[in-house]
Amino acid sequence: MSEEPIPVSQRAAQIEYAIRDVVVPATALEAQGHSILKLNIGDPIAYPGLPTPTHMVEAFQNALGQGKNGYSPSYGLEELRQAIAEDESSKGWQCDKNSVYVCHGVTEALQIIFAATLEAGNKILAPGPHYPPYMAYPQMYGATTVEYRLDADDGWKVDLEDIEAKMDDDVRLLVMINPNNPTGNVAGSEEIDKVLEIASRWPNCMVIADEIYDGLDFSGRQVSIASRSEKVPVFTLNGVSKVYYAPGWRIGYLAIHDPADRMANVKDGIERILRSRLCASTPAQMGYLAGLTEDRSWMSKHSEKVQAQRDLCIERIAQIDGLEVQAPGGAFYMFVRLTDEKWASDDKAFVLELLHEEHVLVVHGSGFSSELGKGHFRLVYLADLDILNTAFDRIEAFLKRHRM
Repeated sequence: MSEEPIPVSQRAAQIEYAIRDVVVPATALEAQGHSILKLNIGDPIAYPGLPTPTHMVEAFQNALGQGKNGYSPSYGLEELRQAIAEDESSKGWQCDKNSVYVCHGVTEALQIIFAATLEAGNKILAPGPHYPPYMAYPQMYGATTVEYRLDADDGWKVDLEDIEAKMDDDVRLLVMINPNNPTGNVAGSEEIDKVLEIASRWPNCMVIADEIYDGLDFSGRQVSIASRSEKVPVFTLNGVSKVYYAPGWRIGYLAIHDPADRMANVKDGIERILRSRLCASTPAQMGYLAGLTEDRSWMSKHSEKVQAQRDLCIERIAQIDGLEVQAPGGAFYMFVRLTDEKWASDDKAFVLELLHEEHVLVVHGSGFSSELGKGHFRLVYLADLDILNTAFDRIEAFLKRHRM
């Protein structure tokens, strides 16, 4: 009788998620007693001083205490869908609650969109560098992801010529992440309008507007992509994880903007998938509802703290030989270029050796795009100023030691 291993599916075997993959060696070091400075994961709760607002936590707890633990409607609680629709409408487009669908975070929203729109042979255009699920998930549905270039020398702006060159009849989805993960760039109205104009030439192309970081814009340029579209269908994605500082609640949404009234079949497909997976967490939805409908004055204090940490990082990087960065306009990431020749060609080796020698954990840029991310690393600037200064001291010492 054969004792060969049972095979895994190729779709699972090929998935990589660099952000969490680097945690494996870090965990091994922690098991040996080492303390790791973790600047790798965009989880606000993992860092001090950025708590989930009290009134949101209380609403979650009250839902539990009141026994609101049952299944909610598959598309989300009616009152939450209405609050989301009103919030999106305040951003400049007419959003109806019947076009809002509550999901297990933006990640599930993406999976649902891909399942409802992609067939074998289809393509999705996503920015390079990109958030890893945009590369991992489409292939599960027989589609392929094609990266379009963000300009590393010009604030990571969208390369419009590259998008034009890569568009064809097989492209079903064009992704904009704004503000961007991992680079932190923010596309303004003019840039968005040009992308939408390109997409409008291809009648079966829809735009994914990943705006999960829209409340963390330090540039003043961020606008709702749906608010700019008069022809092209737009899936707006957002949720509770980043701007409302509650990532573990796993509540996000997709909202459909259908200006030409062509999305009835796609909406039907999305609704069928949502019904088949039951619903998102009921008490967590109640917590998000409180965030949307009650006081938001706390947001400015959180944003000021994050921006001060961003400014420190820009200042420190400018002083370190071997590093440079395009200042991010939003989110809480920096995509730092390795200018030292030793590491520019092997950013993953830089990340792993930095971890083992200095116990500082960041993410290799090639994990966000093997071609367009190489020679960089992503740094999360949510840690306190003292931790960030210590991390940069260690990074500088590491670079100097390996240059000798």
